Formats: sequence, C-alpha cells, structure tokens
Amino acid sequence: MLSVLLLTAVAGCSSNTPPDAAPGGDRPLLWGPCPALPEGATRDPRQTCATLQVPLDHDHPDGRTLELAVSRIVTARPDSRRGVLLLNPGGPGLEGLELPSLYATMLPSEVLDRYDLIGFDPRGVGSSSPVTCGLTDVSLATIFPYPAADGSIDANVALARETAARCAASTSGDVLPFITTANTARDMDRIRQALGEGKISYWGQSYGTYLGAVYASLFAEHTDRMVLEGNIDPSSVWHEGFARFWGVGMASRFPDAASHAAANDDLVHLGRSAEEVTAAYLELASRLDATPASVPGTSVRISGGLFRTFTYSLLQRDEQIPLLVQFWRAIGHLADGTPTAEDAAVLQQLFAQEPARTGVPVDNQTAVFLSLICGDASWPTDIELYRKNTAEDRAAHPLTAGMPFNIWPCAFWKTQPREAPVEVTSQGAHNILLLQNRRDNATPWESGLGMREALGARATFVGVDAGGHYVYGQGSSCADSVSDTFLVTGQLPQDDVFCAN
Repeated sequence: MLSVLLLTAVAGCSSNTPPDAAPGGDRPLLWGPCPALPEGATRDPRQTCATLQVPLDHDHPDGRTLELAVSRIVTARPDSRRGVLLLNPGGPGLEGLELPSLYATMLPSEVLDRYDLIGFDPRGVGSSSPVTCGLTDVSLATIFPYPAADGSIDANVALARETAARCAASTSGDVLPFITTANTARDMDRIRQALGEGKISYWGQSYGTYLGAVYASLFAEHTDRMVLEGNIDPSSVWHEGFARFWGVGMASRFPDAASHAAANDDLVHLGRSAEEVTAAYLELASRLDATPASVPGTSVRISGGLFRTFTYSLLQRDEQIPLLVQFWRAIGHLADGTPTAEDAAVLQQLFAQEPARTGVPVDNQTAVFLSLICGDASWPTDIELYRKNTAEDRAAHPLTAGMPFNIWPCAFWKTQPREAPVEVTSQGAHNILLLQNRRDNATPWESGLGMREALGARATFVGVDAGGHYVYGQGSSCADSVSDTFLVTGQLPQDDVFCAN
C-alpha cells in the first residue's frame, strides 16, 4: 500500500468576492431563476441560473452561437473565498445544471467556505441548446450494441447505419459535428471568463475526467485545483477504450454482486457460490437473447442486451447491489413465467417513467453521447473487422458478450472529426487529484492508470480497494481526507496513495 510521504503546496491566485461581470467588456451573467424542474424534483433554494452565448465553432467566434445554461450557489465566505468549483457529472450527455444543489450537501463546510459551486449543462445537453437525432427508440439496449443470440452482428450493422443516417438528417444534423469534448472544454473557459475568474477549480466524474483533462491541457494557465473521479484513459477514446476496458471492468466488478447473491441464496436462489451465480446469470442472459421477457403492465421487453445493461448500471454503486440481485431474481422468475408480487415491485421501481423535461428531446442524451464518441475521434469502418473482433471478445469475456468490440453508428457517421483528439499533457503544475476504485466496472483500474500516465507529474493518484464507479463520500475516509485537504489547502501527496477502504 502506498502512503503519503510529502505534501506540496499548489500555487494559485485567489479572490475575495464573487464577481458577476466578465473581463474584457463581455456581458455579465445575469443570475435569476433556473429552468423548471420535472414534477417531484427539488433543488437548493439558493441556486440561481444564467445563460451564456458561446460560439458553435470556436474557430469562428463571431459566427453562429449556442446558449449555455449555467448555475451557481454562492457558498464561499468572503474572508476565505478562493474562487469557483466547476462541476461535471460525466455521461457523455448528462445534465449538470443541478450539481451545485447536490454538491452543497456532499462537501464539508471547510470546502464550501472556499468555493462557489458552478454547474452547467454542456453544449447540446438539457437546457443548453439541446440537440436531437430524431430517434424514438432511445433504450439503453439500443445504445449498447449487443450481438444476437447466435453472435450475429447483422442487426447491429443495420441499426448503426440507420442511426447514423437519422442523426445526419435530423434538425440538429448541422450542429452535431460541433458537439465535442474539445469544444465543451473551450466553453468551460468561456464560463470562467464570464464569471470574471482568472482560474477555475473543477470536479469531474467519469466522462467528466476526460473533459477536465482536456481543459487542463488546453488551458493549463487557467486551471486551479482539479479533482477527477473514475478516470478515462485519454489515449483510448473512444473505440479503443470500449474494446480495451469494458470487458475487463465487468470481470473485475461482477464478483462483488455474485458474492452478495450467493450469500443470500436462501432468498435469491441463483447459486451458493459466486461461480454458480455467474453461471446462472450467463444462462439467463442467453435465454433472454433468444426470447425477451415482457414486463407486465409496461411496454418493456427485457432482452439479453437490456438485462446486461441494467446490470452494468446498477454495479456502479455498492448500495445498489441488493437491488441488482433482486432484479436478477425478478427477471429469472419473469423468464420462467412465475413472477411474484415482490418481483413486480422491483421491476416497477426500475422501470418507472422518468418525468420529461420541457423542451428537451427524448433522445437528447443519446444524441449527445453519439456526437461526442463519433466526433472526438475516428472509428474503423471495416464491418468484417467488427465481426471478427466481436466473435473473439464474445468468447473471451462472456459477461459482455462481445458488445465492446461491436459496431456503433460512428462507423457510418456522416462527418469526420473536425480536429484530432486533444493531447492530454503532463506539462503544468502539480494540481490534479485522481480518485479511482480498484473494481470500477465503468472506468476500470487500468483506465485510471492510463489517465495517471498521461498526466504524469501534474497528478497524484489515489486508489481505493473498493468497487463501484464513485469514490468520494462512499466510505473511504482515506480518499475523502486527501480530497478535502487538497481543495482547502492546495496540498497534494507527492507520491501516489493506496487506500485500503
């Protein structure tokens, strides 16, 4: 286990009051009410919102613009204020406007005393000039291309081709090529300027780690303290990263859930060992590949792909593992034709209809997700290569069934990336903290090490012997302490740290 040997202070400028006006004569951000929330949702009453115009194409700043929605909670004390903490939840395609309300409950007072919390919906997302591909089937099973029951990818090829064509022909078709990570990072610097800040601190999770690393590479001189949690290897976006890490991540994380199911076999009846549970899971997924199960009272049909996708999602948090195991049991009963009232309650919880956001297309997250992964970097176009690699991976990683190597709409995307991926650089101050769980199925340990290598001496890596996609506030006092100390004082361990819990 690595230990903290030496602390180094990170230099940076600070200010005492939260400025409202942008430098250089730009319009100030006019803070007021935020967009209406879906029914039942709540936010911190202190949170206010503003809009900011940013160039569609940053190479032509005087041309067409997009409107960004930005939010703020003023939490910093005037006598200890350092600046702002900009927040991003990842995705790609997740809305970030409500993050100040969330982080105001997560972060300790000594951190909140030093930063105002800033959220935003990235370009194309939510309340920020939302884009669409004109898709009506926006299920997760459609996004993640699992092969057919016999391993065929013919249906995936046809769907990928159709989806790419629909995106290009949609009302957002001319905007989608500009929905990229590099442009989102440039938008972040426009937010910095509009806030009147010389530097910004940043907290990014999942995809937000890649976005943060790109920002820190493009705008090192404007980067203050940065926390990146659940890290993407910036050298492997996006096709290569899916292929390298997805199967590995599921293989490292799945035993946590399988062990929980085995320990509760008297209730779950999937097996008395992790190995037996895994075999039962794979058998059930195979059955659903051949014959999807209909969820009573809904239009949902649980295919093998959707079954695996829900498993992937629920594995991201430890507290969701009991629900995941109940889901497995319920789907098993459904496939057998013997669902119980308890099964129905579990499925109702998982498949409850999310309230719609007014003015946001139903496929918004899908459209942004595809725009980013297709627009950040080129993808292979050889269908036979996808066919070969999918078959090989299907045998090597049965939990993911070949999906990570399969074909996506990016193989048929109508426009080529407008620029090469930004090189994430190790040049800059030692002011980036990387938080990484050992058994993270979404951004595996190996992916986190890739980010660590790319940032070099700029970063300190804190690894936690835990599962799930989230590190901070999940029970590791070791990781939380390093994070809080860094944000409050600027001090980072000089050497990497491994936390036992």
